[in-house]
Amino acid sequence: MLIPAGAIVLGGIIGFAFGALQKKALLAHKKRQEEGKLGSGWAIMPGSMGRVAVLLVTLALVQIIFPMFFEGSTIPWLVSAGVVIGYGAALFLQLRHHAAYRA
Repeated sequence: MLIPAGAIVLGGIIGFAFGALQKKALLAHKKRQEEGKLGSGWAIMPGSMGRVAVLLVTLALVQIIFPMFFEGSTIPWLVSAGVVIGYGAALFLQLRHHAAYRA
């Protein structure tokens, strides 16, 4: 019971951190756009591939550091579900902030 809960929590932390990193990058992008310092139209979100690479490396490190979360058939899915829940929570908080800002 403790390992499945830990898997969801660990995945949630990773997902929320990734969402916070994406939000920080979005704010920096908006600032550059407002200042007219945007280099190219092709660079929609500069560094996004790097952030995704950091997420994948983090998930790989978690598999090495916490192998107990990746034994069996359901535990890896719980880590993935935690990542989705954490990232969804970060997006929900951002959406709620924007809704409160517009009201």
